[in-house]
Amino acid sequence: MSDLTTPTTCCDELSTGRARLSRRGLLGAAALAGTTTVIGDAVLQTAAAATLGPAPSVLVVLSMRGAADGMSLVVPYGDPVYYQARPKIAIPQGQLLGKDGFFGLHPKLKPLMPMWNAGKLAAVHATGLPSVTRSHFAAMEEMEDADPGSSSRSGWLNRMIGADSISSPLQAINVGGAAPPSSLYGDEHFMSLSKVDQVQIAGDGKGRVPNGRVKALKTMWSGEYGPHAAAARSTFSAVKDFAPVKKTAAGPRNGASYPKGSLGKAMATAARIVRGDAGVSVITIDQGEWDMHTGLGTLAYGGMIRQTEELAKCVAAFFTDIGGLASKVTLVTMSEFGRRVKENANVGLDHGYGNVMFVAGAGVKGGQYYANWPTITNQVDSDLLVTTDYRSVLSEVVAARFTASPAAVFPGFSRERVGVMAGQ
Repeated sequence: MSDLTTPTTCCDELSTGRARLSRRGLLGAAALAGTTTVIGDAVLQTAAAATLGPAPSVLVVLSMRGAADGMSLVVPYGDPVYYQARPKIAIPQGQLLGKDGFFGLHPKLKPLMPMWNAGKLAAVHATGLPSVTRSHFAAMEEMEDADPGSSSRSGWLNRMIGADSISSPLQAINVGGAAPPSSLYGDEHFMSLSKVDQVQIAGDGKGRVPNGRVKALKTMWSGEYGPHAAAARSTFSAVKDFAPVKKTAAGPRNGASYPKGSLGKAMATAARIVRGDAGVSVITIDQGEWDMHTGLGTLAYGGMIRQTEELAKCVAAFFTDIGGLASKVTLVTMSEFGRRVKENANVGLDHGYGNVMFVAGAGVKGGQYYANWPTITNQVDSDLLVTTDYRSVLSEVVAARFTASPAAVFPGFSRERVGVMAGQ
């Protein structure tokens, strides 16, 4: 994808893909999966009306887009090849946090150390797809579908929420300005939004009669049949069921403070959705800018310290914000693939293979690293091999926290025990 001298922080494939993820692209992507209704700034896929109660468990999936370098986030300082392969960008052992004799955390993850020390945050290393791909979007699609070789256009999160008898778009919500991940696509329906307060019927409250537009629309569609009528009734129901979220305080609670930027806004919105407790069981969020072919940098400068600090501060603020509801929220980080073992000539790293996943919150056996560490070599094209299929990690989360069967969520996959979740 990129040679060792490419002077760019982002490969052409990813930057071209970003251009497609505009507002028009968001609507188009949602339309491919089913009829959509725009509610203010939200995009709602239609479904039969359903009233939800509080969700017993909530899963937040945070996608680190661009392929984060797992060996910078969780450093294998006990492997001498790490320092041989990265003479400029390797993180000194003495600066690492949470060391266990082999692994240590990037120092910019310090905001997460209270969770680590409390056993609420774990890292699973050398994880990833079963086969190598250097393409961002091929890897994203394969990882989010999680059903290799299938012609079915459905994602693993869609299959998970489809395991119960509830059919409501509020079961799963994509937060932020990016297009919904393909993990949400399928027969079940979901909502995509960037601002809680804009989930409403367009034009509602602007006429002379309070809720006059809504009343008129309900009258118009009440006796009709067909997909458009079903869409309208679903919209009315979803907006009504979302009301508890809109009634929650807009600002962070419990002294939480989010950093400025799109991730901070998205995580604050996600926390507000959790605090609203309106039946949402899945929230997806993107963090971009992890594609660091150049300028990954050191502890003094570069993209890695900036991205890592933002990630840590946002996740820490999120769990502080939701307070006691953290007892039912599990957060998982994913990235489409990792980076090469050896640094390139631009103080960066090219597309690789194996990576690290963080698992935080409810049910997590944290404060430790999980890994079947492979042999790494100091070669230009050396990869961190995948020794733990990412689906094994996700399967444990699904089995521990949800009613869905991992076998139904990940068809044809036989999981191996990781042990990161209690009871698994």
